Amino acid sequence: MDTLKEIFCTNCSHPMSRSVKRINENLKLGHNSYCSKKCFSEYRTTKRLMVCENTSCNKQFLRVPKDISPHNYCSRSCAAIVNNKRYSRKRPKPRYMVCVECNKQFRKSTGNIKYCSVKCRREAESHTPEELLRNIRNIIRKLGRVPARREAEGIGDACRKFFGSWNKAIIAAGFQPNRSHSQRMYKRVETKATDGHRCDSTSEAIIDDWLTKNGISHEKDVSYPQTNHKADWAIEKGKVFIEYFGLANDSPRYDRAVQKKIQFCRKYKIKLIEIYPSDLYPKACLDSKLKNEIGALY
Repeated sequence: MDTLKEIFCTNCSHPMSRSVKRINENLKLGHNSYCSKKCFSEYRTTKRLMVCENTSCNKQFLRVPKDISPHNYCSRSCAAIVNNKRYSRKRPKPRYMVCVECNKQFRKSTGNIKYCSVKCRREAESHTPEELLRNIRNIIRKLGRVPARREAEGIGDACRKFFGSWNKAIIAAGFQPNRSHSQRMYKRVETKATDGHRCDSTSEAIIDDWLTKNGISHEKDVSYPQTNHKADWAIEKGKVFIEYFGLANDSPRYDRAVQKKIQFCRKYKIKLIEIYPSDLYPKACLDSKLKNEIGALY
């Protein structure tokens, strides 16, 4: 019968009895002896005992070395409590607006908000088909041409609701729309400017008319040097190009073409004036943009 011998736990130093055969085997293999599975697990763990840096907590917790950072907390809530005090942010003062329907003051969040509630918005934007057609005719009379939907702020959604689409509303008002319903977004639609230049869209016609109105001599569809790309307009005998990037951020292929044109202008030292839809809609800003850009040339 194998005799027993008293030894001590490697982790907690608690005395325990083990057979001499087992003790010799552990010594031969270089194994330690433990009094329980708990001591075995505690001794083999690589986690270190840490103290939460939140002074109101001071809770002890274990963390593996790779997760130890300059500041250690037992939970996310403790980290938030300390960091919110350490890195306090100045929050912007709330902005208030007046509802255009009920004149009630309300706190503005984000975006172009005009109404204090959905109810006020529905009441303000409720239209009859007759009112919509009358508004369309007034806009056409004011602009002298058929408007794009973005120029008819406030009635575009209502027109789609009653007539099915903006183009159908234009037809119902007795006018020819800028695009037919079957034409896709990227298909060109020729429009004539007041000076006779053929433009690929209503937006281009607006820019061309602005150049004519302000007495700026310009050429249409001028080729870039040594490429098949063409600029929408050229002024100052080809030293300055004006481009309307109407589909920017809508198509990766279109965006690549935009970047190529910008690089061509840098390479051949041509000044490029870039115009985007935000410069035309919902309100045209050509006076402030083009006058500053072109005025700097003189």
